[in-house]
Amino acid sequence: MRAGYPAGVTNTSTDMLAEIEDLAVELAHLAGAEITDTLGREIVVEYKSEPRNAETAPTNPVSEVDRAVEQLIRTRVAERFAGHAVIGEEDDVQPDPAIEYLWVIDPVDGTTNFVNGFPLFAASIGVLHRGVPVVGAIWCSTSHELRSGVYHARTGGALLFEGHEVPASRPSTGVRRRLVAQPGGAPGRLAQWDTRVTGSTAIECAFVAAGIFMSGAFFGPYVWDVAGGVVLLKAAGLEVWELRRGEWRPFERFEAPATVRGNRAPTLRDWRQALAIGTSEAVAPTLRDRRGRMWRYRARFRRFVMRFL
Repeated sequence: MRAGYPAGVTNTSTDMLAEIEDLAVELAHLAGAEITDTLGREIVVEYKSEPRNAETAPTNPVSEVDRAVEQLIRTRVAERFAGHAVIGEEDDVQPDPAIEYLWVIDPVDGTTNFVNGFPLFAASIGVLHRGVPVVGAIWCSTSHELRSGVYHARTGGALLFEGHEVPASRPSTGVRRRLVAQPGGAPGRLAQWDTRVTGSTAIECAFVAAGIFMSGAFFGPYVWDVAGGVVLLKAAGLEVWELRRGEWRPFERFEAPATVRGNRAPTLRDWRQALAIGTSEAVAPTLRDRRGRMWRYRARFRRFVMRFL
């Protein structure tokens, strides 16, 4: 059974969704081409913040490619859909809460992989209609077909890769242990699954949707990490759960938090929640995790450690 959105959540027309999906796929291909074009030349890399500990190398890199791809997508969306807004990882602009359509982009997801030549990275585009993800397009450096390309979908449609429907999972006989995506530091092997860490949230969403991974779990992703992936997962008939106020609940829409630091109103750019994605069987252990208590402890510990790095 497909895990669609509740009736009445969005009244976006099928024609409008198809038009938006076409542009999202086009832009994802352009982003992938821009990323691929840089692989043979030197790129400039900066870091968004410096660690407090002088002996610790900085994290959270941003490259010239991230900025170029994000600007390209912003320009093309403005040309085609002047009434739509865009938020991206690299440009700290708060969206108007009253906006109807919001494009959420991560120009290079897995930047650390990208700048180090580790060939697992992606460009992710998600489109929200009043907070509900309705279109997703993720260019991945590799795929279930062992080639780069775009996974894409829209609400009510099938999961596609390069325009062709994606099979439920790889045909196989005798495989008794499947793969799940887990955060860094997770055990390499669970009771029923072997775990993998790719370094790209968008790729893990796409790979779960494509049946490569049976499930995935994320501590506190940003909205641009998962907006496109949620649409792919829904199109594949998989489950998406959100940890809110200590309880796992079926994901329906992105919502701004109640409060944020600083003297401003919260927006969707401030969204950060733990997510569990995948088949019902594979996400069950995460959902049974004492109503997410362990996840909250892990997230708090991670924030504590990051204060000293």
